[in-house]
Amino acid sequence: MNDSPVNDNNDLASFGYRQELKRSMGSFSSFAAGFSYISILTGLFQMFHLGYGVAGPAFFWTWPFVLVGQLLVALCFAELASRFPLSGGVYQWAKFTGNPFLGWMTGWIYLACLIVTLAAVAMALQVSLPQISDSFQIIGTSNDPKSVAVNAILLGSVLIVISTIINVKGIKLLAVINNIGVFTELIGIIILIVLLFLNKVRPPAEAVIHIKNAGGAVNPFPGLSVLMAATALTASYVLYGFDTAGTLAEETHDPRKKAPRAILQALLAAGIGGLLVLLFALMAAPDLGMPDLGNINGGLPMLVKSVLGETVGILFLCIVIFAIIVCTFAVHSGAVRLMFAMGRDRLLPYSKSLSEVSHKTQVPVLATLLCGLFAIIILLVNIQFPKVFELVTSIAILWANLAYWIVVAVQLKNRFISSRKGIDMDAKFRLGKWGFPVNILALTWSSFMVINVSWPRTATYGFEWYNQYAAWIYTAGLICIGVFIYYYKLNKRKTSFQTIID
Repeated sequence: MNDSPVNDNNDLASFGYRQELKRSMGSFSSFAAGFSYISILTGLFQMFHLGYGVAGPAFFWTWPFVLVGQLLVALCFAELASRFPLSGGVYQWAKFTGNPFLGWMTGWIYLACLIVTLAAVAMALQVSLPQISDSFQIIGTSNDPKSVAVNAILLGSVLIVISTIINVKGIKLLAVINNIGVFTELIGIIILIVLLFLNKVRPPAEAVIHIKNAGGAVNPFPGLSVLMAATALTASYVLYGFDTAGTLAEETHDPRKKAPRAILQALLAAGIGGLLVLLFALMAAPDLGMPDLGNINGGLPMLVKSVLGETVGILFLCIVIFAIIVCTFAVHSGAVRLMFAMGRDRLLPYSKSLSEVSHKTQVPVLATLLCGLFAIIILLVNIQFPKVFELVTSIAILWANLAYWIVVAVQLKNRFISSRKGIDMDAKFRLGKWGFPVNILALTWSSFMVINVSWPRTATYGFEWYNQYAAWIYTAGLICIGVFIYYYKLNKRKTSFQTIID
């Protein structure tokens, strides 16, 4: 059989690696990895208030806009996942289609993104838990922005500790939890869509085009700059991470076939589901002029409770909390596999320890512990920043799309060279004649995303200049540190090699 463990292991050996991780994931588990990372119940319930607060109901249009753009990138990634079914995903793709340095920078940037994303996703508990019970607002009150930020960091840190324990236990337990979580989320999304539709109070046009609130007043449609700000806050945050199926390729049976399909299925399922939730939520909202829809203490959780009633609303919030937990586990596992892959190539400090896999659980334990620790440190560093949600999530989005940009750029260059030399790329999923136009559009889209997310807007980063330019400052610092580590490790390897010769 083509998907036998022996053939998968031999395929891995052709890239110079031996099978160390447990290959136990099937088609649904591969899809679930990407879907749980995107997790629209996590992202939409966490970020709805930010997009709504900037652009009002019209921020709905940012969702299909971002979905189409990310689908272009996903098509490119599906082809790469079929060609290079290796742990580390974007790092390996950039390395093999570009060169070791580009691979390193992509992996370094995306590893930082995943750790920041882990911190950001864990903070999503703050949006839902206090709306179930005030007792979850452990620190201060929900009316104080600083208390909300500190409480979010506390709840997030506890969740990251739990995620670390679960990830250390091994991929088998993680896959079971992930599968249950994704199945629950899918059912929850379908039921939520149906209930919101049945409780609609306005037609689609009055919800997203000729927008009217409960009093019949027409809300002005925002300008392009406002919509771009909303694009950077909600849809951009939710609709990435679909490459996770490729990151877990060495734990998937027949990944050349299953990983590409899982990447596209995860993005389309999350994208279409999220589009319907947004549309029907806006159609069902009692009053689109409610100010709390753009407030962290209100947002989509408040809207759902007001439409479906307190009891049903709380039930859905419990499903959302479960989705947040599973999403945290998925992001954590992706970060661990990327750190393992880079450590295995001896590109990180203490690489040998980072790539060491436990014989009992077949998981890189130190990498798992460090990813959790670094995510908690990121939260603690920003403990006094009241716009911690916006800062952490925006940095995560920027670094993800910067890594994506490098991958599609080197893929386009590699595609051009291959076509000139007549090289037939070995992949079960191919874009064929659509390769060039899709790749060019994906690169254009990724360029837009990097610029738009990092733009120094007050809505995202606050009024202080050092916060407004935080994305640029942090990114420049990240790249400088990455260059230093790469050449330090390179020179160290050269020195060791020369010592052996002498």
